[in-house]
This record gives sequence, C-alpha cells and structure tokens, in this order.
Amino acid sequence: MVSFTEIQSALSAGQSVEYQCQANLNLYDSPALKALATQAVAGRQLRIVSLSDQAFLGTEDDTSAIKVCLCEDDYLGWLAMEDLDLLSVAAETYRAIALSPLEIQARLPKVIAFTRKAMTQPNHYLWGGTVGPNYDCSGLVQTAFAAVDIWLPRDAYQQEAFVQLIAIEELQPGDLVFFGRDRCTHVGLYLGEEGYIHSSGKAIGRNGIGIDPLSAEAGAIAQAYYHQLRGAGRVIASYSILTPSP
Repeated sequence: MVSFTEIQSALSAGQSVEYQCQANLNLYDSPALKALATQAVAGRQLRIVSLSDQAFLGTEDDTSAIKVCLCEDDYLGWLAMEDLDLLSVAAETYRAIALSPLEIQARLPKVIAFTRKAMTQPNHYLWGGTVGPNYDCSGLVQTAFAAVDIWLPRDAYQQEAFVQLIAIEELQPGDLVFFGRDRCTHVGLYLGEEGYIHSSGKAIGRNGIGIDPLSAEAGAIAQAYYHQLRGAGRVIASYSILTPSP
C-alpha cells in the first residue's frame, strides 16, 4: 500500500519510484476521472508523474487523482486517489525483454489463440479496455501480444507507427491491419484466409470481438472497414523506451 505522503515526498525530491499494481486498475484521460483512457492488469508497473492541480501544496482530501505513466508502454493516464492502496513499491525496476523477429514469429500462434479465446467469451467493445473480457481494438491487440511477453504501444496509431510496414499482399497470420481516413483509428490481427479478428463498436454494426474478411465484397461490417483500409504491418520488436520504431 502506498500513501499520499510518500508520493508527495518522492515527487518533491525528484525521485522516480516504480510501483506495481496489485489489482486490475482503470486509468482515465483527465483528473476528472470520467472517461477511461486505458487499464492496467495486476502485475504491471507504473511511475507517478504528478498530482492533480494541487501538486505539492494540496492534501489528500483535496486531491482526487494522480497522473501516472505505465512502464511497459509509456502510456499516460490518471489514477483515482482511492486506488493508491492497490499499489505497492515495485521490487525491481521494469526491464523490457529484448526479442528477435524470429522469437516473435514463434510466439504468434499463441497471440492468435488468445484473441480467438477472447472472442468465445461474452464481451462488448469498451473504449480504453485492455482487461478482459471487454476490449477496444488496440487494447485487444496489445493484450494478446503482452500475453506472450511482447509489448506494443497502446493506441492503434502508435502501433501503426511502431511496426514494420508491409504491403497488403505480404500479409501473414499475426500481422496487423490498420484502418482510418486521416490517421489510423482502428487495428485488427490478421488470421489468414479467414480475414482479421478485431474488437469493434456497435456504430459499425457489431459490439465486441469478431472476424471479418479483408474484402469490399463481404458484409456491411467488412465493407465499412475495408473502405478505410490504410495498410498493414509486421511486429518485429517488443516495445521499449530505448527501442526506436522499426
């Protein structure tokens, strides 16, 4: 359990302390704590970035949230003060596991198996969701890869920028497909002849995880996404703050 006073002291001293999540946590997009940004599964590590507006002058009673950065993907979010008791000081500093492209390729069948299993469970699309059974599109992809110790950036546009871009004709099972007009707003995991598996919202016609063909001649959902197809990419590295984009 971490206290507010300990966090204040560490921030005042300029210390970068890592904490481990002892339970699944929600992270929000602002200190108002209204809109989910992402989730952190138990065991993940994070750093405290700052307190909400009161910074070092406020008290625990008038501070509603703390700004944190998840160590595995450098993702920022706001954590409710009431969840501080679900953090503990990490025993070790997080270190990314370096994997070669061949090691990653060998793990792709398990990545695909994770998404298929997730689809069999009752689920719905959840913006910011990375803790099953409910995911958003990039949350499903990130969590599937993380299940085999391959870390990707959190959001779809970040994943597009991180992977090695390939031609659609070069797609192999385990590659990613990206969608969006002005920028990447959706991502799926390519399965092969079946198409791709992804979590999509009800606005497109499905509320949750499904498989769609990569075709403009299939059903309404497949057509809607196909017309926004941007390209494809191959995961050849596991994310690290020290790892440049391929």
